[in-house]
Amino acid sequence: MRRTATRPTKAEAQAWAVAEEAAILSGARGEYPRRTLAEAVERYRREVTDSKTASTSRADNLRFDAWLRDFPELANKVLHEITADDLANWRDARLKQVSGSSVLREAQQYRPVWTIAVKQWKWAPKSPWQEIRLPAKAHARRRTGGWTEIRRMLRSAGASPRVAPSTPQQQAAWAMLVALHTAMRSGEILRMSRSTVDLKRKVYELPKHKTEALIGARRVPLTSRAVRLLRVLEAQAQREGRDAYFTISDASRDVLYRKLRDRTMIEGLRFHDLRATALTMLSKRVDVMTLARISGHVDINELFNTYYRETAEDIAARL
Repeated sequence: MRRTATRPTKAEAQAWAVAEEAAILSGARGEYPRRTLAEAVERYRREVTDSKTASTSRADNLRFDAWLRDFPELANKVLHEITADDLANWRDARLKQVSGSSVLREAQQYRPVWTIAVKQWKWAPKSPWQEIRLPAKAHARRRTGGWTEIRRMLRSAGASPRVAPSTPQQQAAWAMLVALHTAMRSGEILRMSRSTVDLKRKVYELPKHKTEALIGARRVPLTSRAVRLLRVLEAQAQREGRDAYFTISDASRDVLYRKLRDRTMIEGLRFHDLRATALTMLSKRVDVMTLARISGHVDINELFNTYYRETAEDIAARL
């Protein structure tokens, strides 16, 4: 809506224009700036996504890129004019391409754009996400890695737990080994270094991690087996005059691991499944509170329902 007014002086007219513009931007007039979804996403990236850990922000940005690229009509629409029908059309289109779990995961990333746009930026009166139905959360994965599979992948990469990795492929295999003995995430493993790992105290100081906002810096206890592995990486880093244990990025690790897994014809084993494998093995040795301290979980239910994957047959064999 166009607004006009006359004032006795130029200074008063400019002050009125500034006040009107501020009122519009704050939503006080019941009007909202004509900012598109693409503009909202870019601002959200700067203010929120870029402050996350490198691996998380990379994954989020890849989803945002795909969303804006694959749905240009939605991306170019004014944010406060986007309706529940628009989002329902996006949901239905995505369900023809990916699983309900993937759609739910994407929606959980996109919804906060509206939350901050409504509450802080005053770019829209409300979020249309409240009016659409999303797919139900799928059952947790039950896949774990078997040592037969792990040894096959190590042989294919030419890697040995007694010999430091000399190629990027071998570094990816070593990251897999460390994951199995520490139950850590990929990004946490690749950030290990001589300055953050204390092999004498068997502790890894981890200032940046997924639940940092809730629990602050983590101090991850290391098993004796993990320490034996890490001594090999520590010695290599010292010889080569670097602090970091690994020289590959998380993105490179992902590609290299997938190639290694597919080359050995191992089906369905994701790198993150190794974290669940390690926690399942550790659950036989420590109590649940200790396990949560190792994994960094603040929600015991998530630890039990998602990462504890011992089979009923294995449990029955111990009874």
